[in-house]
Parts: sequence; structure tokens; C-alpha cells
Amino acid sequence: MSANEQEDPAVQASAHYDFDTVIDRRGTWCVQWDGVADRFGVDGLLPFTISDMDFETAPEVLAALRTRLEHGVLGYTNWQQDDFRSAIAHWYGTRYGTELDTGRLVYGPSVLSQFSQLLQMWTAEGDGVVVHTPTYDGFRKAITGLGRELRGVPVGDTEALERELARPDAKVLVLCSPHNPTGRVWTEPELAAMASLAARHGVAVISDEIHADFVHEGHRHVPWTRVADGAGGRWAVITSASKSFNFPALTGSYGIIGDPADRTEFLRRMETAEGLASPAVLSLTAHIAAYREGGAWLDAVRAYVRSNLALVAERLNGAFPELSWAPPQAGYLAWIDLRPLDVDDEALQRELIEREKVAIMPGTVYGAQGHLRLNVGCPRSKVEAGVEALIRALKAVRA
Repeated sequence: MSANEQEDPAVQASAHYDFDTVIDRRGTWCVQWDGVADRFGVDGLLPFTISDMDFETAPEVLAALRTRLEHGVLGYTNWQQDDFRSAIAHWYGTRYGTELDTGRLVYGPSVLSQFSQLLQMWTAEGDGVVVHTPTYDGFRKAITGLGRELRGVPVGDTEALERELARPDAKVLVLCSPHNPTGRVWTEPELAAMASLAARHGVAVISDEIHADFVHEGHRHVPWTRVADGAGGRWAVITSASKSFNFPALTGSYGIIGDPADRTEFLRRMETAEGLASPAVLSLTAHIAAYREGGAWLDAVRAYVRSNLALVAERLNGAFPELSWAPPQAGYLAWIDLRPLDVDDEALQRELIEREKVAIMPGTVYGAQGHLRLNVGCPRSKVEAGVEALIRALKAVRA
């Protein structure tokens, strides 16, 4: 550990939690472990795939869930209550220095369900939906599945973005902030420029901020709410504590919608057309505990993940200096550009699966050949096994 890491409060906090112990997730209906054959065609692979972590959630969250279960009655529940709303406002205030108007909050069973509902509100079949490429596959499936046209622009290409937003049938800009899969953190000037462009061309913005809490040292997440009101136009933020605190199986997400009429229409659709009269009570319980009491755990797990990413960089660059791979600005997903090695994607996947017995998401899932997305939200021993398997596979394919 470097001197800087020793002085980092987040790194010091990680010593109070155990992230090294391997928890066996097999046989728990886990998508990453038990469902690996669904995507890779082979059972028993060591998976580095879907974006959940192999860690227990924060002990404060587990304690709150136990207390709620001990009550014994799990009846219909109302999300529009102060405990839930104020916990979200507390998190935005303490983590992002942003005052949140809780009257703008909405609720949905998942971020993607909110995303789908907003697309149906703001677009019609055939309309253009602008996304940054490479693109999270959940966005692609929802956009094309609803009969909308996906319009990709490379991350950071402002000219391409303006060109696509100016097209008359462009109706929505989808922002992943921070970006999945690259881990890019947008700066406030970048966000303000995008907000201005979208408003100028009458394009609504949907900002998915589910990875926001995993921004690493030296970078800062800026909520879309900070730039949206000044620019005008339609917009929504969709997010959840489930990614940061690792409880996606509880379901549950929340959103922030700027326009009162849009907010009313969204809630009407959720409560009538979608039948969402009652949210999952354990999701509300987990969100409140996470946002009120889980900050220290989150800082600790983020520091641990940062060390995992540093290990990947050290091992990969040691084996292949031409990669010059640097950890992402946010998240626990290592987006690795392998194009300098000029390897065949299909041959590499065969080597990883058949010989090394590991599952790593190919970049083609996100529309980017020559890349991999390696999930390092797991104990160090698993990361070491994964990166060494990747290095052996790359050497074998190159040979």
C-alpha cells in the first residue's frame, strides 16, 4: 500500500470490513454464477460478468432488513412517506452537496422499468433515441424492443452529439452518468453543454445515475439536477441505491422528474397501467438504511475496488506494456481496450471459456469489438485468478 493510500480515509475504513472472504453464491439463483451458461453456453465458469458484487451488503442495511422482517407483517406499502424521501435528500446533500426537492421524486421497480416508461411517454415508434457508444446493452434492448431507433455517438464526440440531436426525429438523449461500460465521469461543464444542446433542439434527457456513488478519487459526480433547471427542457434522473450497496434482488429504484405534468403522468402510468400500487417494502428499508447509515461501508468497498483495479493495471501492463491500461474513473467494471494486441475476439472468448474456464463480458455486447468488461467487485483472490487467466488466454491467442 502506498503512502497516499495509507493516508486515504476510505482505504483506512476498508480495514473495518471483510471483503476478502469468499462467499459461495452458487445455488442461490444468482445470475452471475448460476446463470453463466445462459450467456456463455458452459456451466461452472468463474464469472466476471453482470454488474453486481460478490460482497455482502452493508451491515447497517442487513440489520435494518432483519428488524423489518422481525415485525412479521409484510403488507402493502406506500413509498410516498418522509422516511424514504428524506433519506434520499440527505444522501444528495451530504454526498453531492445538492439540495433535492423531494416533491419531484417518483418510484419504479427498477431503473430499466423507469427508462422504458419514460421512452413510451416521450417518444413514438420510429423516433430517434441518442446514446453514447459503447452502450449498456439494457439500453439497446429497451430502445429497439420498443421500436425506437438507436442513434449512437462515441463518448466525448461533441460534434457527433450535436449532429444527432439536431435531427428532427431525435426525441431523447440517454445519458449514463457515470458511463457504463467505460467508467467515464462527466464534468459539470460537459453536462451543462449537453443540457444546453438538448434544450436547444427540444430533446428530452434521461440520465441514468445508478453508478454515481462509485466515482473514484480525483473525480466528482455531478447530478443532472444541478445543470437541468438552468437549461430548461424535459428531463428525468433514474437511479437506485441497489448498485452501490449491492441489493438489486430487492428490486426498487427512484427517479427525479423536472416537469410537474410529466411527473404526474409517469406516476399515473406506474400506478394504473403497470399496477405498481405498492413497492417492495424491503427495498424501501434497504434504501433508507443505506443512505442514512451506510456511508462508511460504501467508502470502504470503493477503496477496496480501487485496489482491485490497480492490481489489474499492474498485472496487465506488466504482461503487455503496449496496453497502457488505466483504471476507470468510476465503478468496479474494468473496461479494457485490447486493440493494441490485435487479437481475435472470438478466439479469445474460446480460450477464456474452454481452456481457462472464466467468463468475461466481450466488448461486442456493448457494440465495441476488441474490448472486454471485467467485473472486479469481488474478493482480491478472485480478481487475481481472473486477470491471470486473461493474461494466459491473451498470450495463447497471440502465439
